Amino acid sequence: QVQLVESGGGLVQAGASLRLSCAASGLTFGAYHVGWFRQPPGKEREFVAGISWNGRYTDYADSVKGRFTMSRDNAERTVNLLMNNLKPEDTAVYYCAADATSGSIRKSDSSYDYWGQGTQATVSS
Repeated sequence: QVQLVESGGGLVQAGASLRLSCAASGLTFGAYHVGWFRQPPGKEREFVAGISWNGRYTDYADSVKGRFTMSRDNAERTVNLLMNNLKPEDTAVYYCAADATSGSIRKSDSSYDYWGQGTQATVSS
């Protein structure tokens, strides 16, 4: 049974940092690209960041470039999202997802095969 479990969300003030983690089990983790998505209140889910299966390539939404950094540790079967200089508009439920397809990092949530349950990050002004 595949499981992706996010952790690290919370309530912080604007300008602070949070580090989200996603722990994977039940899949050949090193074979999957992984993405972080978020769903702000009342809005559609959107791509935040992605990392290739080997960690060599990353991609970020324009809204988070320069503030968020994604990394992975295939030996530990984890991915992390370090979020710096958080803004109130970063408030959302954050999800990690795994994509078995080879090739470039995908930004469409329909491309991803497995999803975590999400973790809430709230940024107050």
